[in-house]
Amino acid sequence: MKKILITGGMGFIGTNLTNKLLSLGYHVISIDNFFSSKRKIINHNNFTFIEHDIINKIPTIDCDFIFHIACPASPIQYLKDTLYTLDVNYIGTKNVLDFAKNKKIPILFSSTSEIYGDPLIPVQHEEYFGNVYPPSERSSYDEGKRVAETLVYNYHIKYDMPVQITRHFNTYGPYMDSEDGRVISNFIIQGLTNKKMTIYGDGSQTRSFCYIDDCVNALIKFLENYKIYHGPINIGHVNEMQIIEIADFISDTLKIDKNYIFQELPNNDPKIRKPDISKINKIFNWKPKINLKEGIVNTINYFRETI
Repeated sequence: MKKILITGGMGFIGTNLTNKLLSLGYHVISIDNFFSSKRKIINHNNFTFIEHDIINKIPTIDCDFIFHIACPASPIQYLKDTLYTLDVNYIGTKNVLDFAKNKKIPILFSSTSEIYGDPLIPVQHEEYFGNVYPPSERSSYDEGKRVAETLVYNYHIKYDMPVQITRHFNTYGPYMDSEDGRVISNFIIQGLTNKKMTIYGDGSQTRSFCYIDDCVNALIKFLENYKIYHGPINIGHVNEMQIIEIADFISDTLKIDKNYIFQELPNNDPKIRKPDISKINKIFNWKPKINLKEGIVNTINYFRETI
């Protein structure tokens, strides 16, 4: 039985990935320090949890593959301690890479579409350099992920390590934190609790939302296809929508009035976001299967049961 180590295993993506791997017969070892996540009860004989902060040396663990996902991932989380966010991305990633190098374990690093910043091209492909303004609080996440990608690549070149890099675009679904400030969870929670939905700016900025099951299924494909480094690979959905369209869609799904409050758009908030997913489709024959209606309904049902 293969043992899979997940850093950030109690977070949103980490929890869903853990459940999927367990269902497929893997043994999962989860590391988390709960800086930006909450403890989940996972009762399974093939699950091991270790409370640990990756900015400290990784303890001795027997595993066959590493999904390195640990990082505060929403503005509310990474802005509460921007220096820690940078430390997790550089020091934490370096610690995980050193552990993987010494144990000769393949590693997948989970990056983000935020490395593209506020893009100047309508569809973001993996070769795009991005448009990030470094001296800002928000860039602690953007630039942190960018330097982490550089670390992963250089460890691959210097030590011939088997590595992969994935860039995730606005993933949503069950196990999202109701208080982490992501737009879909915000709208759903506000709608379910009879509050006005908060829209930043005029709502014309766009995002492309990928349901968590599609994201996890993409990650699973790397488990048996890690020996060739393909460069960074986008994971996302091409259903680009304006934020106000998402608010309308969720309001219609909840069968409530469209009741919004508009606030100032945060500094350096991206105006557009749409992935080019031709690379992952060509290499792994992957594309998202869950449409927005199905994904939103599943997410609403999850929050109805948990809030």
